Amino acid sequence: MDTLKELYKVGNGPSSSHTMGPQFAALRFKNRHPNANRYVVELYGSLAATGRGHLTDKILYDTLGKNKTEVIFKPELFYDYHPNGMKLFAYSENNTIIEEELVFSVGGGSLKGLNEPREIAHKSYYPLRFMNDILHYCEKNNMSLLDYVLECEDDDILEFSKNVVVQMFDTVEKGLKKTGYLPGPLKIQRRANSIYNKYIENKDFNSLVFSATLAVSEENASGGIVVTTPTCGASGVLPGVMYAYFKTEKCSIEDIAKAVLVGGLVGNLVKHNASISGAEVGCQGEVGTACSMTAAALAYLKGGNNKHQEYAAEIALEHHLGMTCDPILGYVQIPCIERNALSARRAIDSCNFALLTDGNHYIKLDDVIVSLKETGKDLHSNYRETSLGGLAKIKLPLYEETESE
Repeated sequence: MDTLKELYKVGNGPSSSHTMGPQFAALRFKNRHPNANRYVVELYGSLAATGRGHLTDKILYDTLGKNKTEVIFKPELFYDYHPNGMKLFAYSENNTIIEEELVFSVGGGSLKGLNEPREIAHKSYYPLRFMNDILHYCEKNNMSLLDYVLECEDDDILEFSKNVVVQMFDTVEKGLKKTGYLPGPLKIQRRANSIYNKYIENKDFNSLVFSATLAVSEENASGGIVVTTPTCGASGVLPGVMYAYFKTEKCSIEDIAKAVLVGGLVGNLVKHNASISGAEVGCQGEVGTACSMTAAALAYLKGGNNKHQEYAAEIALEHHLGMTCDPILGYVQIPCIERNALSARRAIDSCNFALLTDGNHYIKLDDVIVSLKETGKDLHSNYRETSLGGLAKIKLPLYEETESE
């Protein structure tokens, strides 16, 4: 498995696979051909089906230059390797192709070529790729899961995690201050600020969790800066819960950063043994993984042992199995924003349930990850980020108010 620096990425929302990944691909391509006369980008499969709602075309125009770039949507062209395919073309002044590149945005902002192995070839940071093996290794060597992460990663990983936490909390606090409507035709009103004001009045912990989580998800929907945890669409869950405990339990940034590393280990296991791409496995791979990561992180933060952390992660992921990815009009707003908030609460409940036990249980996290992958393959393509089925078919009345910030 790769480093957690490839899991936790900082960038613009609203989608790690539809916005961040294409942006990385376009920037890489542009750097190879800075003097190209023009660019053409073809979007395939799910990347094309919900690209406009995910601002894929906008980020490509911003990166390559709107006056010299054409974006073509081809949702009917689908590669078995991954639903999020795109091909970039660079043209010379005499209109000949300088280079064309087929690339796939496989989730979390990661890019792959056709049939390229999902593992990073140059270095594997984690020699063990199943949680059961990791637990046995830790037990044998009297280590915590955090110890294992620190052993596998580069020496600066804790400092990296601290910076990630600072960015998470910065996004929370920006989102808490904003009011008005989110961009796009749905005219969704921001709720984080009003719910946070209720927290100020009544000090209800749930109000803080919900408002902090919504703050990040609303920033993401607006194309703001977020951390992939593990994706943009699920970026509210981990920061929302960690921020709430940071504020109420007075945990240090370093304590939170260590918890985030434990959660990252869980996210890495799902990413490499199944998928965190909504286009590939549905929202179970995005919000489900985020909830699982958060439950494990919180179990660490609250003093649970390795078994408690694994159990908390297992509970959270198990009860998201089968969750579809069906954003209305392709915007990362309905049901995505509200789903983040409710999954934040589920992460807390999963952790608390696990801590009431001795940590022994029947179904293991590894088993649930296998089930997630199998369930994702069985999901009809209409329910995997194409906006062709499920909630995405609902015709909502649009608000008449104009956007405001």
